[in-house]
Amino acid sequence: MDNLQQEIENSIAALKAGKVILYPTDTIWGIGADATNSKAVQRIYKIKKRDTDKSMIILLDSIEKLKAYVVEVPDIAYELIGKTRVPLTIVYPKAKNLAKNLIAKDGSIAIRVVSDEYCSAVIKQFGKPIVSTSANLSGEPAPVTFHNVSKAVVEKVDYVVDLFHSRINALKPSTVIKMGEDGMFEILRP
Repeated sequence: MDNLQQEIENSIAALKAGKVILYPTDTIWGIGADATNSKAVQRIYKIKKRDTDKSMIILLDSIEKLKAYVVEVPDIAYELIGKTRVPLTIVYPKAKNLAKNLIAKDGSIAIRVVSDEYCSAVIKQFGKPIVSTSANLSGEPAPVTFHNVSKAVVEKVDYVVDLFHSRINALKPSTVIKMGEDGMFEILRP
C-alpha cells in the first residue's frame, strides 16, 4: 500500500472515531473533522480559540452531493463551480444534515467542492463532508505549508496527515462567494 492510500485510510479511521485531523487541503493546511459530528466541530472551535459565532467551511468531493446539505442549490452555483479554475467556496442559505454548531446563525453554510487527490478520496470513502478551517489559532496567518502550522495547533489535534508537508497548493485561502436565495451572489473574499 502506498503512503497516499495509507494516509487516506488513517484519516478516515480518525474521522469515523470523531477525531480532529490536521491535513493538506486543496488550498492551505486545515483542521478538519466529521461535519455531522457536533462534538468534533466543538473541539475545532476550542483548538483554534475561535468564536463559535464564526462559521467554518465544509468540503465535498462532488457537486452532486450539494443537495444533501443545502435545501436549494441555485443553477448559477453549478455554473460557477463548473467554470472556475481556482478553489471556490460558496455560502449557501438553508443548510441541512450538518452539525448544528457548524451552521451559521442565519442558517447558511460555506461549501467547497474539491478535486484534490487526497481530500477527494477521503471525503468520498468517508461518505460525509469534512470541516475545513485554516490550521491556525484565530487571528494568526493561515498556514501555506505544514511547516507554517503553529506547534500549539499540531499538539492539540488527534491526527496529523503525513503527506505533502512542503507542497504549496495556494498562497491564500479560497475565493468565497455568498449565494442569495434569489440566485444572486456577492464576492466576500476575492
